[in-house]
Amino acid sequence: MDFPLLLSTFLTVFLAELGDKTQLATVAISGTSNRPLAVFIGSSSALVLASLIGAIAGGSMANVVPAEVLQLIASVGFLVIGLRLLWPMLKGMQEPLGSEQD
Repeated sequence: MDFPLLLSTFLTVFLAELGDKTQLATVAISGTSNRPLAVFIGSSSALVLASLIGAIAGGSMANVVPAEVLQLIASVGFLVIGLRLLWPMLKGMQEPLGSEQD
């Protein structure tokens, strides 16, 4: 077992999921239910299945596409997502002062 890879993967996914919409959805569902164990089992199973699909897809793609290209595609994808999230704020900053209508 490659423990450094295991640890870095765990920490990356754990930190990425903190405060993520998946965690917020789990909190919301758990808050409306009196069965937190069922919510935990359902949400953790969904995360495991999604991770399995990602690992299988990534492993399969790595056989066809070089790792550097996959990293570039992932980087560009995250950049596009980030820009789309920032776009409304950046667009609002470009409006001249005093152009707001009362």
